[in-house]
Amino acid sequence: MAKPFFRLQKLLRRTQFLLFALTAAYLMAGSLLLLQRARLAQMPQGPRPAGPPPPALLAAGALRTEPRAGPRWLMARHSELRQLRRRRLERGPEGAPGGALPAPREAPAATRGSYVGCFQDSGPARTLKGVVFYDLRKMTVAGCQEACAEWSYVFAGLQDGTECYCGNRLPKRSSGAQECNRECRGEKGSVCGAPGRLSVYHVGGLLLGSSRRPVLHPLSYPVAPAASNFLDSGPGTKSSLCGRERSGCQSGPCLLVLGRSLSLACFSRTSTYRGCFPVPSNLTATLATPLSRPNLTVDSCCQLCSSQEFPLAVVRGPECFCGFPTPSFSLQDAVDAALCAGSPEAAANYCAVYQTPVQDTRCTDRSFLPAKAQVFVALSSFPGAGNTWARHLIELATGFYTGSYYFDGTLYNKGFKGEKDHWRSRRTICVKTHESGRREIEMFDAAILLIRNPYRSLVAEFNRKCAGHLGYATDKNWKSREWPDFVTSYASWWSSHVLDWLKYGKRLLVVHYEDLRRSLLPKLREMVAFLNVSVTEERLLCVESNQEGSFRRLGGRAQEPEQAFTAEMRELIDGYIRTVDRALRDRNWNGLPTEYVPR
Repeated sequence: MAKPFFRLQKLLRRTQFLLFALTAAYLMAGSLLLLQRARLAQMPQGPRPAGPPPPALLAAGALRTEPRAGPRWLMARHSELRQLRRRRLERGPEGAPGGALPAPREAPAATRGSYVGCFQDSGPARTLKGVVFYDLRKMTVAGCQEACAEWSYVFAGLQDGTECYCGNRLPKRSSGAQECNRECRGEKGSVCGAPGRLSVYHVGGLLLGSSRRPVLHPLSYPVAPAASNFLDSGPGTKSSLCGRERSGCQSGPCLLVLGRSLSLACFSRTSTYRGCFPVPSNLTATLATPLSRPNLTVDSCCQLCSSQEFPLAVVRGPECFCGFPTPSFSLQDAVDAALCAGSPEAAANYCAVYQTPVQDTRCTDRSFLPAKAQVFVALSSFPGAGNTWARHLIELATGFYTGSYYFDGTLYNKGFKGEKDHWRSRRTICVKTHESGRREIEMFDAAILLIRNPYRSLVAEFNRKCAGHLGYATDKNWKSREWPDFVTSYASWWSSHVLDWLKYGKRLLVVHYEDLRRSLLPKLREMVAFLNVSVTEERLLCVESNQEGSFRRLGGRAQEPEQAFTAEMRELIDGYIRTVDRALRDRNWNGLPTEYVPR
């Protein structure tokens, strides 16, 4: 008995010694590693060697141009969605808490506004509420000033280091300069307000080369009221006066200037022609701020309405009115523009309507749901089908944020605050998703299924993958093997996405992107009713005025389906279109819109 016990004792002693040796070796290795890192950190940083970037950086870039095999794409599209879920916002440096920052650094003279002071402005009664945008990483004083000046606002306010607000009136309550102590996220040493505090700048005098609206000088030509001949001002481009072709402006269309005689003026950045409309039965009760003067011009009327923060300027003869679209003046019944240019007696029954740069703010207030939603609703679509635009419309119409199954910092910066909220929190009116498959679909109680022409969806998604939300893929992208492989994989996904939601969705509302574009208000009413939210007609008209949002691709060159798709691609996609069209009809839904169903 003693012998086995002695052997066990020797084994334990050896084991104890072995553990001690391993522990000591581990600690020594860790100490050496820390010393090595400290030495490297103290070394001076020289220039980086020239050469290709590391593979890890290449992997994080846009679409690669080497060919991929088809089956790998089928797995990649799902791995991409999983990566989207794991993305998190990179937070920038916080402002120095409790202490005042240095005075704002001066911007270049071309974009510099004058600093007014620190003000209190927050909540639904906010004074500066015209144009609002966020940037959690790159907010700068100059960027906010340029955005507000581009929309012809007088004041720009920065709040909490990341938020920009525009308006034409100063907030009523001022604060001490030390209360605005939050540093701009994208500009060290510059003040961008604080929570509940605005650093306000006057930007009314800035002249910016805006790409949003042409900046042209007024140019008038007196003509007879019933004139229909062309106005020649030498060699120039033809332009439009209320639907008629005329010359007279070097670029952009001409506007109607009403007085005792008819004259023309070039478009400026202060107005956009909406059309000619019958005068409502009680014009003074429908619209506000009547102004009458003998030589009234469109510019003077638009400037008056802009200064008082009205989105519409209405001109009838020598009179100017300002206001909002209302049920009695909904701008849905446009008439022949020549009626506004007729004799003074006939023109008295019609008015010319112009859109000022001022944003209609009756529908811009948004919040999270006051209580958790009882019905968990998805806003489901294939990528590139207009999901972000639909979210924009739903948020404006309902007044509640929409959530997302993923996280996109770019969307959050543009005002989609529900993007950062957990998708299962039920604090948002609906949740964006591109997922398909039974398990993912059955997590939702109901869904709005948004379907778009697959040709357009594929082009839009390829543009996004190559150049972001607002960019366009280059010719090199289109001519690479990436594009055919993309079509082969994603076309089948377009079909399977719709078929899965039709099969496993518990309660569906099918909305076609093309129908939403053509008939915005009727389709939006259906979507709002499906979400069980009651809204006023004034709010829906406000949505119509702000329908485009911030995610419409401008400039660049769009690749049309006729150029992008080969005959083999078309044959493949047309087969999927027929399959989806038949599945919709089998479930008593309207089939796909006629313009892209192959016949």
